[in-house]
Amino acid sequence: MNARLPVVLSWSSGKDSAWTLKTLREDPRYEVAALLTTINQNARRVAMHAVREELLKQQAAALGLDLHMVQLPWPCSNADYEQRMGVALEELAAQGIRAMAFGDLFLEDIRAYREKQLAGTPLEAIFPIWGRDTRELAEEMIASGLRAVLTCVDPKQIDRKFAGRSYDGRLLAELPQSADPCGERGEFHTFACGGPMFRRAVAVEAGAITERDGFVYADLRAARTTRAAGGAALASPPGGKE
Repeated sequence: MNARLPVVLSWSSGKDSAWTLKTLREDPRYEVAALLTTINQNARRVAMHAVREELLKQQAAALGLDLHMVQLPWPCSNADYEQRMGVALEELAAQGIRAMAFGDLFLEDIRAYREKQLAGTPLEAIFPIWGRDTRELAEEMIASGLRAVLTCVDPKQIDRKFAGRSYDGRLLAELPQSADPCGERGEFHTFACGGPMFRRAVAVEAGAITERDGFVYADLRAARTTRAAGGAALASPPGGKE
């Protein structure tokens, strides 16, 4: 029997990354070895999702995976991004990683960019959930027990009131028809905090809702207690104030 292909998963901290991890773990061709995340080195938060670094580390531990963080300056040019990612990919390849997985769903330009960046490296680009119907996928995620919280909302696409909300059936029903149920066009970003891919849930509590650079953010903090992976992960109602 052939050995499984060692994979690093591009990790945003959100629900699509979490579902990609679940999908990879169920595929006998692959072995997920680590997570790779970009960090705003000034704010110490996940780029775009604005998740605190401490929560990201708790999340990786709850998933049982090593976490590799690529520190990015802010603002970050494409040249800086590609240089720092290139160094990280070289290091991972030297450690035996042979593929990088992404949770992209249907944006062809994003996929083409990722494939271009990996061209000429020992790493193959793979897209385990590519092409899934996003309505069906969203409902499957929620039915499985995946828990996630909206950390960032684009108010040009959906109402700012969604910031800090749990990603659940009620939220799906309230999204405008123009919005993708998985937020693939940047309508929103999430933090995954529980579900079948976790060994244990990551308990979080919601802090301030703020607006900057044209986006609305819900600040999540680590709560004092955690619960079983299938249980509730929010320790206090979303949208609370610090």
